[in-house]
Amino acid sequence: MEGVDWKNNIISELQARNKRERDSFQDIIAFQSRLFDNVSTLKNENLQLTLLNERIRFSSTESVLNSGGVASNERIQALEQKILLQQEELTSLHRRRGESSQQIINLNARVHDLEKSLQSKDVIISENTALIASLRAEIQMYETNMTELQGLNQVLRDEHQALQIAFAAIEEKLRKAQDENRSLVERLIKYKAKDADKMNEENEHFLKSSNPSAFFINTFGRVSFGKKSDKVRKELEEAAREAGSRSSIGSAGSSDEKILDSLPYYATALPTKVALRFDAHDGEVNAVKWSPTDHLVATGAADRKVKLWNVSKIGVIECKGTLVGSNAGVMSVDFDATGAYIVGASNDFASRVWTVGDQRLRHTLTGHSGKVMAAKFLGEPTKVITGSHDRTLKIWDLRSRMCTETKFAGSSCNDLVTSDGAGSTIISGHFDKRIRFWDIRTEMSANHIMLQGKVTSLDLSRDSNYLLACVRDDTIQLIDLRMNTIVRSFSHESFKVGCDWSRAAFGPAGRLLAVGAADGAAYVWNTHSGRLEAVLKDHQSAVTAVSWHSQSGLLASVDRGKRAVIWGDL
Repeated sequence: MEGVDWKNNIISELQARNKRERDSFQDIIAFQSRLFDNVSTLKNENLQLTLLNERIRFSSTESVLNSGGVASNERIQALEQKILLQQEELTSLHRRRGESSQQIINLNARVHDLEKSLQSKDVIISENTALIASLRAEIQMYETNMTELQGLNQVLRDEHQALQIAFAAIEEKLRKAQDENRSLVERLIKYKAKDADKMNEENEHFLKSSNPSAFFINTFGRVSFGKKSDKVRKELEEAAREAGSRSSIGSAGSSDEKILDSLPYYATALPTKVALRFDAHDGEVNAVKWSPTDHLVATGAADRKVKLWNVSKIGVIECKGTLVGSNAGVMSVDFDATGAYIVGASNDFASRVWTVGDQRLRHTLTGHSGKVMAAKFLGEPTKVITGSHDRTLKIWDLRSRMCTETKFAGSSCNDLVTSDGAGSTIISGHFDKRIRFWDIRTEMSANHIMLQGKVTSLDLSRDSNYLLACVRDDTIQLIDLRMNTIVRSFSHESFKVGCDWSRAAFGPAGRLLAVGAADGAAYVWNTHSGRLEAVLKDHQSAVTAVSWHSQSGLLASVDRGKRAVIWGDL
């Protein structure tokens, strides 16, 4: 019925429009017909008047010649005047006829255009009608699916609630069983202890009456003798092992604290005041790194330069040199273990190695097809590992000046570290929220850890047992590499990671960590307690990188507004 209704509606609308358009031209057509009739009549009258004029003129000429009367001349003039008026009226009628003809032509053209528009709109109406029908069918299908999914969701909720109730009951039953087991073990140990005491008394009595046999020291520190005592000892040892295993279950919740207790500890003063502040570059500063041997700090920035700064104990900063050669902004810098070489990663798809002593460019490592975000020395000054936005890691041999291996990560690399002195294990942080572990002896990654956001930086503790990961979800994750598990997460309501290459760093003591934030502050946490120790505010723009001096505990921070700050006591 719906299809018949819309067709009838369209027909009635077309008929109404046809009547409306036709009525507006009805008067014009009738007027045109009358004009044609008037023109024909006037033509006939004009012809008759012309003939009459000629006859009158001829007769007037004769009459003038014959009689020369004045009355006939006046009549002729009147007739001529009437002829002129008739000719003017005829001319105006011809002009009006032409205007009416042009108007009719224009109106016909308009009618033709309106008919074409009507046809196109009819086609559009048909298409829209078909589309509406298909959309209604699709909506009905989606509503049916939604109803089914809502029913399924309700069933799953009910099942989940039932499972939660069952789980709570089982958990309570387990807790009661553990308590009962613990009490039974304690009772068993007491009974075994009494049995051992009794056996010791019998052995002592036997010792007084005869020669002693082989003896042993039981679990409770008492001396026992004889074959029966061996059986008692075994039972006591088994009970002690069972009690130890039960108690380990109850203390599983404190495993993280025990793991963190194994962090190396060295005394480090918390930096709270600004020792030096200076403008390091002409643009935003992306990287900072202390030399492992001197009071020398290196900075890399968007002005394509790496600068070396000497921090003296008297509170004076001195630029020791500028390392040039990059064709785009420098994203990271790193010293080798001796402090004699420095490597910088650049946005021009290359990395470069300079010697610190003479500040000369020694190697240019090209081969990536994207921005190089990180470059580190791989265990020795002759090998370098780089990570790029082209989703690859490349290992370079500086002696042969070539890439010896390429590892395909499948995601853009933002930072990387090497976890041992030999450089055989590489850890990389990626855009796809994964931390990947690589063995240079194999092609594929060994395993990975999935986080909740993009990984912006990585740093290793001094003993290489713990990994620090700065994540774009505004958290810092502490990972135990011996178990590949996250043991602590650091966050604060005012802490926001400022960029995709924000660098966090362990303190030299292993009990502090620092990271820059978008609000221009450097946040310092205690890795053992998880407490926020300090918020160091001096920058006016987002802090991009921080670095701790390995000996003095000074903290260097740089920001996106070309400023560098040294925190601590010189």
